[in-house]
Amino acid sequence: MSEEQAADKPQIPEPEQARPWREEDGPRPVVWVWPFRDRPALEVWSAGEWRYARVLARQDWPDGTVRYQVEVDLHGDTSVTVCTYAWGQRGLRKRHGSDSAPYRTAEGRQQGNMPRQA
Repeated sequence: MSEEQAADKPQIPEPEQARPWREEDGPRPVVWVWPFRDRPALEVWSAGEWRYARVLARQDWPDGTVRYQVEVDLHGDTSVTVCTYAWGQRGLRKRHGSDSAPYRTAEGRQQGNMPRQA
């Protein structure tokens, strides 16, 4: 990449991954999911490019923070990784929403023809 091309690239910090919930954090976050074929998506700034990231779940933490668990190819080499990010970082942006309403994982909804296990 030439210096001119590099100067045209936005100077955006890569988002920091969030750690998982632990008991010492207090009450568990409320987790929302979408149907497999109608998930929303974010874009994650990684390795100098915006990377498409399908949302697996949204976590609403008791302290008011929102975290998204996504599937993303961070390096553009087709190696997909599951990452969790706190919303509001400059290296994250909305790509598209979902036409389906999210549901809480504890609601016991069905996936396909099989009931979800409690």
